[in-house]
Amino acid sequence: MSGESPSDSAERPISHVREALRRLDRAGGGDSGVQLDVEFDAPIGPRCTYRVGGAAAAVVTVHDHADLEALRSAIGDHPIDTLVVGRGSNLLVTDAGFDGVVVVLGAGFEAVEIEGCRVVAGGAALLPVVARRTAAAGLTGFEWAVGVPGSIGGAVRMNAGGHGSDMVASLVRVSLFDLRAGGPLDIDASDLDLAYRSSNLTEHHVVTFAELLLEEGDAEHAAAEISAIVAWRRANQPGGQNAGSVFANPEGDSAGRLIDAAGLKGFRIGTASVSDKHANFIQADPDGRADDVYRLIRHIQRVIADNDGIELRTENRLIGFSSNLADGTSGDRP
Repeated sequence: MSGESPSDSAERPISHVREALRRLDRAGGGDSGVQLDVEFDAPIGPRCTYRVGGAAAAVVTVHDHADLEALRSAIGDHPIDTLVVGRGSNLLVTDAGFDGVVVVLGAGFEAVEIEGCRVVAGGAALLPVVARRTAAAGLTGFEWAVGVPGSIGGAVRMNAGGHGSDMVASLVRVSLFDLRAGGPLDIDASDLDLAYRSSNLTEHHVVTFAELLLEEGDAEHAAAEISAIVAWRRANQPGGQNAGSVFANPEGDSAGRLIDAAGLKGFRIGTASVSDKHANFIQADPDGRADDVYRLIRHIQRVIADNDGIELRTENRLIGFSSNLADGTSGDRP
């Protein structure tokens, strides 16, 4: 589901939506109960773990379903691009920015409720928080998520996973809000076409809540497994400005192994470089450029295609980039 732009529409009447959002922002709730927080021309970088990228025409933080409905009404029938951003841990937006509406779930969607083996977590709940809380409750099956710096909503959208498991292993159903059709809609996990790092959710679907079914376990054993996962990640994966694994592993192989074998560890284009610690991570420099990260991604794909005949698919969501941006670039080794 990784696309290079939510829409290729040449005309984006964002000005109409801006005015509607300004009216909602000025209203400040009132009798409607709407609590939209609206920022215009807001930088996207601080909302992403790459810490790079341009500005969004509008960033709207919603706190409940009434806010989502108000946002849907403001967008109306305008062909406006929308982008739901959780922790931004798999997101890269071009330096030119995003001429649309970024949707952020507020604190009203962070709740985590545990009843027996069933867990209901808000779309904004952090994966490490849910992992630790379920482990402390004596449940097992979600420990893997402690090392993924994302949100429940984003994890559903890309079927996030690690350490031999993923969301589909425990996901029962989700509550969605469709920014075109409304909501909430309760959807069984089996209807999401969850596959390796993908689902059928689109940019106008907002995951507001997810229900998980875990297994009874031992809290002490679960805590030990969480500690082991955290230690492994610290030893084997880099910190700093990156978005985790850039490429999905091809069947029967590892993207990191292929990139390492191609001699690309440490390879740099502008302000972006392949991590020396893990070849499937790209590090962005402080005050770096998203377009350099994109160029490096495309360069790696070309090299692996030429060397191994394998087309690496990105796990990162690439927003707003044009294919000719990666043409004619060169890189340097450190």
